Amino acid sequence: MTAQTKTDHPESGGIVVRAIPFSFDEDINPVWHPLRPEWSHMANGASLTMPYLEPFLIKTVREALKNASNQQLKEDVHGFMAQEGNHFQNHRRYNEILKRHYPDLSDVEEEMAEDYRKFQKKSLRWRLAYSAGFETMTMGMTEWLIEERRDLFGKADPSVSSLILWHMVEETEHKNVAYDLYEDLYGSYWPRSWGLIRGSFHVAWSSRKGYIRMLKRDGLWNKLGSRLKVWQMVMRFLIKASPAMFRSLVPGYHPSKVQDPIWVSRWTTAYADLPENMIPLLNTTDPDIPAQFVQ
Repeated sequence: MTAQTKTDHPESGGIVVRAIPFSFDEDINPVWHPLRPEWSHMANGASLTMPYLEPFLIKTVREALKNASNQQLKEDVHGFMAQEGNHFQNHRRYNEILKRHYPDLSDVEEEMAEDYRKFQKKSLRWRLAYSAGFETMTMGMTEWLIEERRDLFGKADPSVSSLILWHMVEETEHKNVAYDLYEDLYGSYWPRSWGLIRGSFHVAWSSRKGYIRMLKRDGLWNKLGSRLKVWQMVMRFLIKASPAMFRSLVPGYHPSKVQDPIWVSRWTTAYADLPENMIPLLNTTDPDIPAQFVQ
């Protein structure tokens, strides 16, 4: 599949900004993993939050950037903002297709927009702690999604699967930035710890509102078997993500101390070798879902 542009260069500080316009079939099935409808909609709910969460993160770090003291950190912040901007634009493109199937998702979006309007009025320290906290939680999410990619994305739609895993690769690349910016400006332990809890819970709750709407529309939410699968997936996530969250609460913690999944480096290497104008679609029919792209 071809892309309009392919940008493969460090925006700053070694953070690579990839302007990838993922393409989604207008007739794509929102249950993009046919064997896992509940998981499909849980991921769809997370996607729904991105065009509200990530602009909030960008605005917050842009404001904090004015007071940053470290030149390298300033450059990294620019890379962070560029990557996050590309993320939410791709998710928004996919979300517009979702809303054609589930029009009442617009109500959930308005609730999220209102939440972030309120958050924007809070202090910069609060907003930056929320941002650093959420970015810390994504490290656990990345580990889970990549380590269990065979089960979570095997035989699923390659465009949605590739979007999610690309997003996780870049979350790994800029994992230090929001944390370092908070430490540079404030460095206070308890607000950052509260930000981790508040940011993680808020995004998870917002995602839940979205996937419940979709599961209800599909007639699944009131079925015991379907509800159990949702809770099973929640527990799988908590079991995998909680260690990442708890270790971030240990004094002396820093995201750079956490080893990145090997698959991430393999993805970045494969992308660097990708021909011009190609969207990095993964082969989800391969049982291992290797970090190489279908051309």
